[in-house]
Order: sequence, then structure tokens, then C-alpha cells
Amino acid sequence: MQTLSQYLHQHATTPAVTAVMLALADGCRAIGQAVRNAAFTGQTGLAGSGNIQGEAQKKLDVLSNDLLAERLRSQPAVCAFASEENDSITLTPNPPHPGGVLVAFDPLDGSSNLDINAPVGTIFSLLPAPAAATVSEADFLQPGQQQLAAGYALYGPATVLVLTVDATVSAFTLDETHGEFILTQDALTLPAETGEFAINAANLRHWGDAIVRYVAECQAGRDGPRSKDFNMRWVAAMVADVHRILSRGGVFLYPADRRASAASGKLRLLYEASPMALLIERAGGLASTGHARILDIRPASLHQRVPVLLGARHEIERLNDYHTS
Repeated sequence: MQTLSQYLHQHATTPAVTAVMLALADGCRAIGQAVRNAAFTGQTGLAGSGNIQGEAQKKLDVLSNDLLAERLRSQPAVCAFASEENDSITLTPNPPHPGGVLVAFDPLDGSSNLDINAPVGTIFSLLPAPAAATVSEADFLQPGQQQLAAGYALYGPATVLVLTVDATVSAFTLDETHGEFILTQDALTLPAETGEFAINAANLRHWGDAIVRYVAECQAGRDGPRSKDFNMRWVAAMVADVHRILSRGGVFLYPADRRASAASGKLRLLYEASPMALLIERAGGLASTGHARILDIRPASLHQRVPVLLGARHEIERLNDYHTS
């Protein structure tokens, strides 16, 4: 059995990436334990505060953010980090230096699922730090293709860590007895074809024509223009929906729609869309807004939102065609 540490020392591009990924894994281990024990530790319910997105924070949102921040501050390679829960970036005591790293993360994706004991997760992205004397918010505004590494942790029946530090995507499962992440799936590959899609169908009345057409064709099944049956899935936590896709194929769709609040999309480019796009594309899939490759987009702001269509290559190509035809 290969541990996460052994894997990273063989595959990570730099010692800094190895150190930071191990720190993030330790933070995810602690978050998983906090999620499991929340009912006994007073960490259930709302925190009584809101984040920069205007969303009410759960106590576990705040705790998860603190657990990751604590570990990143202590890493010499980390010059600064940005969290979906914070208004601006956080500088660490470590000055920028060659090989330095910036980290962007969503500490607890899908936290609305906590009340029903459904899966939640953590998403993270590593970017190269500047060589300048100081780090600013602008230094985080790099297109996703410049990521050094990315990954997520899924807190479900098992705690699973999925990451990419080179050209491949690998999954590790937490051995609760020994506290080690053990390699359980190597070189994950996403099939180009699928019979499964994930979307929040409650928003049908708000969708644009391309999404309406695509979903209607899938729902028509073998008697429709696609000539095959499709299943629809929706967990309401991006990390869980993407994990299902990496495990057995499919597509995940969170499009822009006609509502003012969703006209530019709902998911955050830095904390959710870019890291997941890197994982999906390195597994052989595609990630798009419908009009542009997600990994090519240079963020305009720290909390920019974008539409997200990702998964099986042939399905995303079809969706891109529908958006431009």
C-alpha cells in the first residue's frame, strides 16, 4: 500500500507542492473528524455570520476555514491564501520566494447538506506565487491552466482525497485506524461517453435554450434524438457530484440562467470551477462555460462566478455546440 506522502514524493513537481498538499490533507483529515463529531461538540447549525457571498455560514464552515488557515500559515512555502469564506486574501508570515505557493480553497463545499447528513467536501487549488516582494489579490488572478496542483476531499461513508500533482488524477482513502491516506485508485480516467447527467432540474424555467435542449434530449431517452436512456443525479454538493463523475462517468451542469443572481453563473472560478476543471481534464474530460474552456479564463476578481459544464468529453462538446449554434 502506498501512502499519500510516498506518492507525493514520487509525483509532485516540487518539494513545496508536496509539503503544501500534505498540510492540506492534514487539514482535511481534521475537517472530516469535525464533521463526524459535530453533534457532540456543539458545531451544528448556523454561526450567526455571513460570508462575502452573502450566504449564512454554518458553524462548520467557520471551523473548516480556521482548520485549513492554521495549517497553511505554518507552511514556509505558502505566501498567501484565499478562501471562499473570506473577503480578501490572507498573507502568511512567509515572504514571496522562488518556488512559493498561493492556495485558494472552499473549506466546506455543500454545507447545506450537513443538516441531513449528506456528503460535503473541501476543494483546493495551488498556484505559483510571484517573485515580487509582496503578494496582492491580483497575484491570485491566474487562469486555471497555471495551477500547480488541485484536489478535493469528500466526507462521506469514507473520507476520500482526490488530487492531481502531475498529468494524472489519483484517489486516496483515509485509513481511520492509522490516520493515513492510502492510494486506492490511480490514474483515474473519464469515459468520453455517458448515460448520466447531474443538474438542478428545479431551475428549468430559468435555463437558456442550449441547456433546455440538452436536458430535453436526455429525458426523451431511447425514443428521442439521442436514442438512449439517461439517468439524472443531483447531490447538491459539487464535490460529491464531481466525485461520482470521476468514479463512473457522467456530466455535471451548473449553467448560468436568466435570473439576475445567476446571469454570470453561480460557482466560484478560483475555489470551485478551476480546480475541478483541472481534475476533470487530466482524467480525459472537458470543462467549459458553454462558450469558453474554464482553464483558459483569467479571473477578473477574487470571487468571480462562472457557469460550469464538465465531465464526459463528447457530452461537453455537444453542449458547446448547442451554445454556439
